[in-house]
Amino acid sequence: MKVLKISNQKFGENAILYSLTNDNGLTMNVTNLGARIVDLIVPVNGEKRNIILGFDTAEEYLSKDMYFGATIGRVAGRIKDGSFSIDNHKYQLPVSPENGHTLHGGPESFEAKIWEAEIEEKSNQVSVIFSYMSPDGEHGFPGELKARVIYSLTNANEWIIDYQAETDQPTLYNPTNHVYFNLTGDVTQSVGEHELFVDADRFAVVDSDTTVTGELRSVDETPFDFRESKSMNQVFETRYEQNNLVDGLDHPFILNRTGFDQPQAIITAPKKDLSVEMYTDRPAVVIFTAQFGEMGPEVRGEKLVNHGGLTLETQVSPGAVEFDGFGDIILYPETIYQSRTIYKIN
Repeated sequence: MKVLKISNQKFGENAILYSLTNDNGLTMNVTNLGARIVDLIVPVNGEKRNIILGFDTAEEYLSKDMYFGATIGRVAGRIKDGSFSIDNHKYQLPVSPENGHTLHGGPESFEAKIWEAEIEEKSNQVSVIFSYMSPDGEHGFPGELKARVIYSLTNANEWIIDYQAETDQPTLYNPTNHVYFNLTGDVTQSVGEHELFVDADRFAVVDSDTTVTGELRSVDETPFDFRESKSMNQVFETRYEQNNLVDGLDHPFILNRTGFDQPQAIITAPKKDLSVEMYTDRPAVVIFTAQFGEMGPEVRGEKLVNHGGLTLETQVSPGAVEFDGFGDIILYPETIYQSRTIYKIN
């Protein structure tokens, strides 16, 4: 395995790019700005194909879109009205002036921080260990939270994400990664011809502001039934109130199973020359189809087309602080948070 540390001058002030390459020639570039993945470059039929969306400099992330490839926290997704209670104590978070909710932990949260980083090498994988101490009260969340995110690249072409955290007060914690996949490597092509498999019988219904309503709906006889792999165009081109509401997908899917024996989701490239399998111990995955319309940013010199990417954001479903049956994201001092997600490139 090879590790190359790129100078911070190349990626922007205080941000360092780490390049990890396995024995198969797969390269993963990550940065301590937001503990994020920047590139995932895969050899395909003698060519190098970058299968995720990203930018070439730290400044572009700061000015264009801070969420691309980033670690999201303390809480992924939307917290309705920015309020929650723990043990009968109510907390209020900063909210967006546009909709009155808190998104992805609040403005300039994990995705905007410079994380500490160290390298760990083993015989069959190499890892970058990112660490960040979120102080008590940051963005309104109680407790000093010590977070670690470990990105590992293996010779089995696996990108492994390990999340770890501990707190000194009861708090909320529900991290994810906001990587966008486009397996064509061409941001001018939508993911409409990609095929998607998701082992989920239910999804969380969203409102017009994309907060969950509390309803968990069966995927039966809806465009959201991915239990057999099908093209994303079958969603984009179907008249159904939930996908019409958000021009695609921006929904939590409740997984039928967790673990690492079989994938819970699979994205397949249009030519079927590449696929990404998702394995996780989280109970849900939020799928977002990058419906930026004409507002898509320039990505590596090309204008991002509408539906130009697809996320698989593993987590406890948004709505956990409001609704029974959505899971529990309260972290207590006596508990060490641990979770793992694997993306395997085939």
